[in-house]
Amino acid sequence: MKVLVIGGTGLIGSKLVAILNARGHQAIAASPNTGVNTITGAGLAEALQGVQVVVDVANSPSFADDAVLEFFQTSGRNLAAAEKAAGIRHHVALSVVGTDRLAESGYFRGKIAQEKLIRESGIPYTIVHSTQFFEFLGGIVQSGTEGDVVRLPAANVQAIASDDVAQAMADATLASPVNGIVEIAGPSKVPMATLVESYLKATGDTRKVVADKQTRYFGAVLQDDTLTPGADAHLGKIGFEEWFRQSGQKR
Repeated sequence: MKVLVIGGTGLIGSKLVAILNARGHQAIAASPNTGVNTITGAGLAEALQGVQVVVDVANSPSFADDAVLEFFQTSGRNLAAAEKAAGIRHHVALSVVGTDRLAESGYFRGKIAQEKLIRESGIPYTIVHSTQFFEFLGGIVQSGTEGDVVRLPAANVQAIASDDVAQAMADATLASPVNGIVEIAGPSKVPMATLVESYLKATGDTRKVVADKQTRYFGAVLQDDTLTPGADAHLGKIGFEEWFRQSGQKR
């Protein structure tokens, strides 16, 4: 099977390309760096020649509200049009657990718009909703830092390693379209503050973590279960401690 991976040079995309090729398929990394731009459309029609499945794991380069919405809408429209013309059989997209519950956030309004375009495209699809990646813990810490304090929502998370995400995306790519959502998550559900405390301790960071129900997560107020999956989620195998050892981060 020939697969085009949009965002194929990024964190998840590069792992996914390697996994698919190792499984005996022909996976091609598509990004502006490889001459394929879903915003301008440059190189897209040529890259889709002979492709059966398109996987979109690209992310907006800016988290500003207007820029995120513009990115996902423009990229989504261009992809849908090009995929229809190329006769693509399956569109697979990576999104976020809780997206439909996070419309207060500009970033997630962009993801909601992206998912709507996918559902309405007429192309068979699978949307994979993932929980937060362990690799994003540093960014979560930075977003909540106020001096020597890291202030975070009191909600639960079920973080997942990018290796597990890539494996799940490969499975979804090679399966039949579900024309709906598949959820994936890490093996353990814990309060966000507890996970961040573990991360700071492991890295030798002495900042204090404070859990506050009113603290916003990228613009949205969270309930306890906003970021956690339903009962049928596919769970990864890599927990925090194993991920941290594998990540090569130092104190």
